[in-house]
Amino acid sequence: MTASSRGSKAMASLIRTSTRHPRICSECITHLNHSTRRTYAVAAPILKPLDGPPIIDTKIQSLHPVTVSPQASQEYKLKAGVLLSRPPLLTRSLTSFEKAFFFYQKRLNERLALPFSRYFYFKKDTPADADWKLKAKDRGGAAARDLGGYNAYGEFGWNDELLVGDKLSETSTAIDLLVKDSYVRAVEGKDGAAVEVKPGEEHEQDNIVEKPLPRKTEADVKKQFQRLDRKLERTLYLCVQRKNGGWGFPAGELIGRENLHQAAERIIVQTAGVNMNTWVVGNAPIGHYVLKPKAATDDKPALVGEKTFFMKGRIMAGQANLAENVFGLGDFKWLTKEEIQRLVSPKYFSYVKNMLADR
Repeated sequence: MTASSRGSKAMASLIRTSTRHPRICSECITHLNHSTRRTYAVAAPILKPLDGPPIIDTKIQSLHPVTVSPQASQEYKLKAGVLLSRPPLLTRSLTSFEKAFFFYQKRLNERLALPFSRYFYFKKDTPADADWKLKAKDRGGAAARDLGGYNAYGEFGWNDELLVGDKLSETSTAIDLLVKDSYVRAVEGKDGAAVEVKPGEEHEQDNIVEKPLPRKTEADVKKQFQRLDRKLERTLYLCVQRKNGGWGFPAGELIGRENLHQAAERIIVQTAGVNMNTWVVGNAPIGHYVLKPKAATDDKPALVGEKTFFMKGRIMAGQANLAENVFGLGDFKWLTKEEIQRLVSPKYFSYVKNMLADR
């Protein structure tokens, strides 16, 4: 309890117990008993000067106390919005420094680890052993396939750092080396002995390893913004086109006594259909957007304000379908944060930018 609250309680107890007290004068007790408290400010209708009759202002006297307008709460529509997102499906691409660092760690591990014992994996005088010898000879005797002919136990084993501009640390180079090493170079002959495959005939083998899929998909190349298999390293958000042509996140007014979580689930279905497996995360909004009301002008009608509270959502499967949406939406796109900035208005993005993931 603060000092001010203790003092007021003590004063109130003194006033209630007796109208006379040796420590409080009678005028103070009378003033405290008859004092009233206002919750609003008003102008004085009667001015009492020190000399002369009082001055009465009839205009001020006719004014009512300042109160909250009954229409003040109706100037804004309460709406629930949904930030429906697809999380990244791939890890981010490495920087040039990170690629060089991890490549250096590979060579360092090759130099510090125990030597590779090929007889533990390949039986002597077999096609597999002959195939290994041919491939190791091309690599300078190194066991690792993607180190670029680096021999950790040779005379220049200490020289394990890359030069500036060397492409050995690139992912594409490592893939090419691994695929090339997967070609069978020796097979079993008619007499059981190992026979080397002629150059150019390796592709005729059935056990060739295929290259992994690229990080850029067909949707990225063709710029198909409605597909979910684009920008696999980034978070995508569902943006819809409204009746007026503007873009934004799905949103709708609250109905009845429903809360934001219930409204978000309803808006997802009414916007993008039922062919999506979605999850609304939590019961508290992650941000809001305020559109202030505007008075009517000669060429424009009055504009009712909006307060939109956004809920976070995730899509696990399915796809959006606006065929039966109830909001009159024309189109949809799955976009990254930078793409959303270029599409929506600057004011709208200033409200939602901190709700969007940088990756």
